[in-house]
Amino acid sequence: MSSDEISVSVESLGKRYDIYAKPVDRLKQMVLPRLGRITGKHGQSYYDEFWALRDVSFSVRRGETVGIIGRNGSGKSTLLQMICGTLHPTEGSVTSHGRVAALLELGAGFNPEFTGEENIYLSGLLYGIAEKELRKRFDSILAFAEIGDFIQQPVKTYSSGMYVRLAFAVAAHVDADTLIIDEALSVGDVRFTQKCMRFLREFQKRGTLLFVSHDTSAVTNLCSRAVWLDSGHLLMDGSAGEVVESYLAAQHAADRAASGEKVQVRSIKRSAGSVAPPRAAPVPIDVKDPRQDLLNAQGARNHVMPFEFDPQSIDREFGAGAARIVDVRLFGEGGEQSLMQGGEVVELVIDAVVHESIVAPIFGFHVKDRLGQHLFGDNTYISYHEHPLSFAAGDGMQARFRFRMPVLPNGDYSIDVALATGTQDDHTQQHWMHDALAFKASESTMRHGLVGIPMHSIKIVQVGV
Repeated sequence: MSSDEISVSVESLGKRYDIYAKPVDRLKQMVLPRLGRITGKHGQSYYDEFWALRDVSFSVRRGETVGIIGRNGSGKSTLLQMICGTLHPTEGSVTSHGRVAALLELGAGFNPEFTGEENIYLSGLLYGIAEKELRKRFDSILAFAEIGDFIQQPVKTYSSGMYVRLAFAVAAHVDADTLIIDEALSVGDVRFTQKCMRFLREFQKRGTLLFVSHDTSAVTNLCSRAVWLDSGHLLMDGSAGEVVESYLAAQHAADRAASGEKVQVRSIKRSAGSVAPPRAAPVPIDVKDPRQDLLNAQGARNHVMPFEFDPQSIDREFGAGAARIVDVRLFGEGGEQSLMQGGEVVELVIDAVVHESIVAPIFGFHVKDRLGQHLFGDNTYISYHEHPLSFAAGDGMQARFRFRMPVLPNGDYSIDVALATGTQDDHTQQHWMHDALAFKASESTMRHGLVGIPMHSIKIVQVGV
């Protein structure tokens, strides 16, 4: 691999910290070894060595997205700080090519006494952006951050969410070749997180991304490759899926070992002649999970709380404009837009107004998690493609999608809605709204996966072997 293809190169990198038991030991270490060298004697060391990182080597190609995973204290943040140049290595070397922008741990990078505006200029100048150019970009940075008049307040008065908004907005406007993110997206509301994820996906098309997160689903979703650090050492470097699976298996084994149980982690390959289990009998089209009443009685409901549709909060929309979406609502079984449950039948209602005569309208939606992953969705095309509808200017339209809401892990979610005209394969978007409606899932029994589905039945039976 030529040097022109490399964005970041790490060679035998190590970082050591000297740990002193008492303050006086630091003074002894400063004075006594020097006296020993003068007298020709080798004195003792008055500190213990702690290697936060040691003998780590890997390279990142230009345009590659690499996730870095590991437990707390594994050396992830130390590694990123050395790549950024804010921390000097004890041994080895790290080389980066092009401009590097970073969102490290909360609190790094800004002067807490400066206002948000002053920190924009300070950070931009440190990234090598001329003040004249920063003035041109200031309004765009402020619009991205969405912190309003707080831009004139010292950042020490900011909430963690506001701090990350401003830091991400600056990083998004410095024309970086390499972007480094250390757990920054774990803070903030769902709409801003979605905006950041859209930016990151666009950035992936032209730049190099190093992404650190304890959210392994985020790593597998964003990254093609992952690096696993453990106790300061590189344990595994490979495809994101394989590394994450190995990491999760090792964490499970470690958790059980702490409880006195032994779990063996190994790969199992199914033989070519293995017999598939018999197929289950056909089931009804829709069914209620037989455990739902029991879960409800135990207080294990998967609460889903939708927020009101607010057109003023929509930060990204596009379309030809022959018709526009004017309202989006999510109703539960009781017919109210309030608290509902995962596993129950819900109805998504989309209202639109026609401005110019249209033929063959198609309404559609996507439900996304906080990372922008499309969990599920549908549109009206198949239902009406044989007999397309037409509407005149001034008409109102309403689409209704009735479905069983899956059981969702705890977290924030949003719904993209769209109105197009044409066919499934050849259509014109009249109005697309990103994150038109947000909702929150809580008290979930889901622990793994993106969504949970109602089970038709669950049984354990004895079979011969």
